Amino acid sequence: MNTAHPRTLRSRRFNLRLAALPLALASLASPAAHAQQAEEGQVARVEITGSSIKRIQSETANPLTVFRAEEFVKQGLTTAQEVLDRIPSNQSSFGAANVVGGNASGLPTGGQATADLRGLGGDKTLVLLNGRRLATHPYDGASVDLNLIPVAALERVEVLRDGASAIYGTDAIGGVINFITKRGVDRATIALEATFPEETGGRERRANLTAGGGDLERDRWTVLGVLDWHKQDVMTSQQRPFSATGVIPSRGLNITSGTTFPGNYFDPVTEAQGNPGNPTGCDAPRSVPHPTNGTCRQDYTRQIDNIPAQEHVTAYGKASMKVGADHTASVELLYSVNHVMSRTAPPPQTGLLLPASSPYYPGNSGGVPAQAGLSGEPLSVNWRPTEAGQRQIKSKGSGTRLVGSLEGLIAGWDYTGGLSYSVSRSEEQFTGGYVTDATFAAGVFNGILNPFGLQDEAGRTYLASTALRGRVQDASNQQTAFDFKASRELFDLAGGKLAVAFGGELRHEKADFNVNRDIAGQASSSGLSGSLSKDGSRTVQAVFGEVSAPLLKTLEASLAARYDHYSDAGSTWNPKASLRFQPSQAFVLRGSASTGFRAPTLFEKNAPLSRNDTSNTYDDPILCPGGVPQPGANPLRDCDLQQFKLQGGNADLKPEKSRTYSIGAVFEPIPALTLTLDYWTIRLRDKIGALPEQTIFGNYEKYRDRFLRFPDGSPNAILDLNENLGKVKTDGVDVSLTARAPNQSWGALSFTLDGTWVHNYEYQNERDGEFTQNVARYADNNVVFRWRHNAALTWRSGVWSATVAHNFKTGYDDQNLVEPQFFNRVPSYGLVNLSGTYTGFRNVSLTAGIKNVADKEPHFSNQGTLFQKGYDPRYTDPVGRALYLRGSYTF
Repeated sequence: MNTAHPRTLRSRRFNLRLAALPLALASLASPAAHAQQAEEGQVARVEITGSSIKRIQSETANPLTVFRAEEFVKQGLTTAQEVLDRIPSNQSSFGAANVVGGNASGLPTGGQATADLRGLGGDKTLVLLNGRRLATHPYDGASVDLNLIPVAALERVEVLRDGASAIYGTDAIGGVINFITKRGVDRATIALEATFPEETGGRERRANLTAGGGDLERDRWTVLGVLDWHKQDVMTSQQRPFSATGVIPSRGLNITSGTTFPGNYFDPVTEAQGNPGNPTGCDAPRSVPHPTNGTCRQDYTRQIDNIPAQEHVTAYGKASMKVGADHTASVELLYSVNHVMSRTAPPPQTGLLLPASSPYYPGNSGGVPAQAGLSGEPLSVNWRPTEAGQRQIKSKGSGTRLVGSLEGLIAGWDYTGGLSYSVSRSEEQFTGGYVTDATFAAGVFNGILNPFGLQDEAGRTYLASTALRGRVQDASNQQTAFDFKASRELFDLAGGKLAVAFGGELRHEKADFNVNRDIAGQASSSGLSGSLSKDGSRTVQAVFGEVSAPLLKTLEASLAARYDHYSDAGSTWNPKASLRFQPSQAFVLRGSASTGFRAPTLFEKNAPLSRNDTSNTYDDPILCPGGVPQPGANPLRDCDLQQFKLQGGNADLKPEKSRTYSIGAVFEPIPALTLTLDYWTIRLRDKIGALPEQTIFGNYEKYRDRFLRFPDGSPNAILDLNENLGKVKTDGVDVSLTARAPNQSWGALSFTLDGTWVHNYEYQNERDGEFTQNVARYADNNVVFRWRHNAALTWRSGVWSATVAHNFKTGYDDQNLVEPQFFNRVPSYGLVNLSGTYTGFRNVSLTAGIKNVADKEPHFSNQGTLFQKGYDPRYTDPVGRALYLRGSYTF
């Protein structure tokens, strides 16, 4: 990893040495161009993320981190999500594990993986592929699914750690991540790699083929093609001790469900409650006795997956051809498909009626023991039929992007323009475990199904007939865009040539959300039983300009501005000013100020309503305040149970707006040592999101209007639609250190460290409300780490090389929705990866390594936000120590 350092004013000899350094300027030019520049002592000017003016990477005033593909290959990083988890400014990791239980809106995620620069959310991090947008994922419409990125085709990743709405428009508040593919290859390479965990579960395999030919300068054409296949096996909660249960009394953790096997009952006449299986231990260990009220509690954590099974195939191709002497036409095609199988606990069935005529009414002929205090009237039963099996959802996420572009030189102007079409799709199917609610309830009412024990043959046959399978929903997000820009140097100033750039973009977006009512309407546990299909579309028009003025040899100023018009969200104008001051060869001072804007996405405005379970369990504030059932309450429904929340889009959302400031310094006392420090601060207002459920349940008096009830007074759901919540204020410092030792007989060493220290991150859950501090503490739904770093020590000697990398996060105060004596602080967490590479065989490269050398387990966490319990899958590696092998052959 490399953070851009200044363009020094040393001799031509130093420029040559700098251009040859790994992780630096050599990564920005093609091999042929680099050879020519080395002869002339020059470095090519190319387009750098964050500017429309072609320049040398080190000239930019913006903080830019470059991560080369060879680095993350050697570290055994197999997905774009893993790569970005090594970027310290990327605060969280939302990936395939989060498909278990759904996303923040309660819908399946399709295995989506997202980036989150500065902890502002994936919706405020702009992800580009070769400088152009991709269609965002259809289930949030605000972030790109990183599974679409063709990892095997990448040359490098550029991360702009600064606001860039003045250049790229909406989404670029937290920063920009630009995945850049290889320019071309003249041979074919086949690569095989695998990761073998020391413990069972989570094994990975990958195979890819890269081929190409031609040379633009020599042959006037070039082609590149990549085919990549990646598969990861399932890892269940039971395959790791830290995730095996949600019941850990010694830590105060008791995250369970009141919908169990065997079923709990409630007599509405006598208000007696219990479970016939309680005296004999329920169905231990999957369900355990309640200590006081005679019911059972389901430890559903035992029946979910830590990592779902997934298979991913990506095809990428690019062809370029010279058109005349100064123009190049290109066509680029990307297709990616991701299959994910997520499994959670068997389907909860609540409010079932068991009449006294049923043989399974306690004390009747079905063998269920008689229970004290029953009136003989129908019982209300909550039952989780484990014989139906785990609920299984098969998600298919796919993406397609086609780009046609033309670039070149006209009358001294460098120009590029393109027409692109991209679409992101997701589809979910029930493949097991789900049951048809009405048919299932009828089986209990008619005495066929036994809610208190295993089924007889008739019950098994009937239970099988209630199985619900098929497509439950699908969605797509389409984007068609035309873009162009041009830049050139105009005239001399005291410090050099004044350069300008201008451009524009016309983009049309269309989103469709389709709910299959024939399936979703029959299963309340789908969260979509009341949802309806919806769609939306809009057009975005934009123009932008940029000026770079070297006022003095030591001082350069840049100004940029962009005007965007959204057909559904109005217009916005966002400027950016930056300054770069270099008083000496060894020191650079840089700074910037900008505004940002993010229009609400089509999903945020138009998402279908969904009635989903809350993440945590709660007491109804009216019917069971403080956990005490009131007269007329049903404790199986109203006490210590996951309640419902009604979520969806909001057509009245306002855009988010921001201000970003940064100032930094680059020190290079000697050519072999570079240190950068960048202070940044971001102020955001009108943040879009749903109010955290803990906040609503935690203050009933304030939010009583959000508690929706049925006509009989029983709870329906809390109303929790998208809204403009309030402000966010955050600031911190990015640190980067690069040190290189001279070549010795035993080889050469280089050391890099990239870190982010967050001073403050506070937010409001409503306009003019109190600010909540999020740094080093779990607040509502997540944590912002005080310090994160990725460090790597690399040794090279001839055909041998080795790297040891350390990825580190500081500790934090846990969610702590427990009694005070059990409050938990999650310790700091660091992973060490070790790898070695040998290239001594002709056309062969062999890499072997150990991921998580110390076999570091995730630390205990009492978070209840995600379905996985006992740890937090967003911030840790559940796989453990694993052997990583990779071999490639070029022919």
